[in-house]
Amino acid sequence: MNPAHHADRLIRKLETLAALSDEEKEALGSLPMSVKVFGADQDIVREGDCPVECCLVLEGMVFRYLMLDDGRRQIMGFYIPGDIPDLQSLHIKIMDHSVGTLVTTIVGLIPHQSLNNLNARYPRIANALWRDTIVDAAMFRLWMVGLGRKSAHERIAHLFCELLMRFKAVGIAKDALTCEFPMTQTELGDALGLSTVHVNRVVQDLRADGLINLRGSSLHINDWERLQQRAKFNPTYLHLEGRGAAE
Repeated sequence: MNPAHHADRLIRKLETLAALSDEEKEALGSLPMSVKVFGADQDIVREGDCPVECCLVLEGMVFRYLMLDDGRRQIMGFYIPGDIPDLQSLHIKIMDHSVGTLVTTIVGLIPHQSLNNLNARYPRIANALWRDTIVDAAMFRLWMVGLGRKSAHERIAHLFCELLMRFKAVGIAKDALTCEFPMTQTELGDALGLSTVHVNRVVQDLRADGLINLRGSSLHINDWERLQQRAKFNPTYLHLEGRGAAE
């Protein structure tokens, strides 16, 4: 990615949440950022760390997770280009979870002090970042409902719907019904509380019903309306009231 465009990911994401002036975009573009490449299955930040910078996903995909003492893992969210998965570290001293990569991922590391200074000078940017954490919390609530009350078919279909909408909102979906999907069935199981065998069975069912196609690391939704119905998916919780709503 061209260094001049590193901040474009963040600007595009924040524009799904709020309107930004040219001056605010310029301020975001001037944020100091060191770019780092992580291989697949590497931690960007670990539980117990005391980070002094936030990571902006530029390319690739990451996930938030916790490990139990016996090695079992719970994935609590997937994050795409434009997301800052550890934005909470601006206000908490010690990380209480880890963030790792699904695939080779490029991130921009932004010093906390620079973000705090930006927020103090531009309240609308601060509000947009605060709104981003609210949407993140809304996704957690839906995740909890899925784990507690939805069937395996509904959980997986819901994740498919959510990811497509998020990719489209920031303008990086492959087309209107296709997006990146680099997760393995093991990672889906760790996220949705299912065994790998159960995940495989559900994915095959959704394929057989003509709802989706999974090829390599790409997800194509064949029938959006039916998949939404299967998932009981209502996108209101994503609060795409800016650019993403129109798209």
